[in-house]
Amino acid sequence: MLFAHQDTWRPERAGLPRLRVLLGRDWERYLELTHPQVRGRFAASRVLLRFAAAAALGVRPESVEIGYGLTGRPQLRGYDGVHVSLSHTDGLLLVGLATDGAIGVDAEPATRTLYGPGLDRHVCTPYELARIEALPLAERNPAVLRLWTLKEAYSKARGLGLRFPFTDFGFTPDQAPEDVLRPDGTPASMGRWLLRTSSLGGRYTLAVAVEDAGFGRTADTAARTALDPAVVDAVAAALGEEERPAVAGEEW
Repeated sequence: MLFAHQDTWRPERAGLPRLRVLLGRDWERYLELTHPQVRGRFAASRVLLRFAAAAALGVRPESVEIGYGLTGRPQLRGYDGVHVSLSHTDGLLLVGLATDGAIGVDAEPATRTLYGPGLDRHVCTPYELARIEALPLAERNPAVLRLWTLKEAYSKARGLGLRFPFTDFGFTPDQAPEDVLRPDGTPASMGRWLLRTSSLGGRYTLAVAVEDAGFGRTADTAARTALDPAVVDAVAAALGEEERPAVAGEEW
């Protein structure tokens, strides 16, 4: 996980020509945004993701291309072994990368108030609500906030976002989560997910959910091995090239 503050991470200050290169296919989408704050946040989060992915893959940021799935989840084109996730809130940018399986990250201001009426209709399962109501009053809102960020992260990792009702699954709200739970509190995923929540400087609550896809961790993320050789050969042949590029991923 990597974070940055938007007031200090300002890629647009590098100039529009440089920003256009760094945004790549996201450039047109950037131009369509009319609100200055939304446009700045969009550029900052995508450039941060490219720099983080470039560091993990050992390539230049300009060579990293971000694509989007049917549900809008970002992905790295050509690098199926590296999964990514984005979140932003109140000036904070958060990026997550994983090689075990799908990843989702989320961040919320620690001052956000979520505890109140209607939790059973929109946020909590019966099991979670009973555990939260058993806590001292001062601990209830922080517990709900951790639950909310973790549910956001898990839903992002599943590629469903808010389309997955938060009352249909849950976690332990009063201790470190170890598994995804059914509404009645029984385990649902049998340890297939790594789940964590944490505090960032007391100002933000962060959450991450990483799936164990069962294939082990991808240890080698270099561009020359992360790309499918058959795909590179097919592209090279289509372009009339006689040999594969020396470092696939930097040129392609």
